Amino acid sequence: MSGEEPGGVGEEAVPKRGRTGPEGDLLDPSQVHRVRAVLSLGGVPHGDLPDGVQQVRLRLLERAAAGREAPRDLGAWAAVVASNLAADWHRARGRQDRLRTRLEALAPAGGGAEGGQEARLLSLAVAEGLDALPDAQRQVLILRFYADLSVPRIAAALDIPEGTVKSRLHKAARALRERLHVDEVV
Repeated sequence: MSGEEPGGVGEEAVPKRGRTGPEGDLLDPSQVHRVRAVLSLGGVPHGDLPDGVQQVRLRLLERAAAGREAPRDLGAWAAVVASNLAADWHRARGRQDRLRTRLEALAPAGGGAEGGQEARLLSLAVAEGLDALPDAQRQVLILRFYADLSVPRIAAALDIPEGTVKSRLHKAARALRERLHVDEVV
């Protein structure tokens, strides 16, 4: 750091509100370096650091899209967001570890076939994913894929339009797919 006071010769090194860094980047190189350092010190693996920087940029874009003004000190704001992202990363890792522990406890003592264990793990993850869905989405997903009902039959059974059934199925499948990928099951 140069140690110069704002308004001095080095003022252009820190972007003002509403300005972007080189080539239109929302963060200048020193801010990117700071974000990467905070993430790294927060325990985020080296390979995930670029994704963390992108998440900070995304949060800044979301803030602007919501009509909120740019942070007074973009570098400090980015460091706080990076710190929160590192905490989120650890929480997600903890959930994965707890799920893995629970799944290992359910595995038979004899070890079983690898394919059978993977199927049990996937079944448990899908069941947990279904539990996390809103009732309306869970209902149509179960009727479609477990009861093997067609869209028209689901619509008739629930007394809702077929388009609503299709919309709920799409949203439910997407949410379940995202959850399974987040939990690294598939």
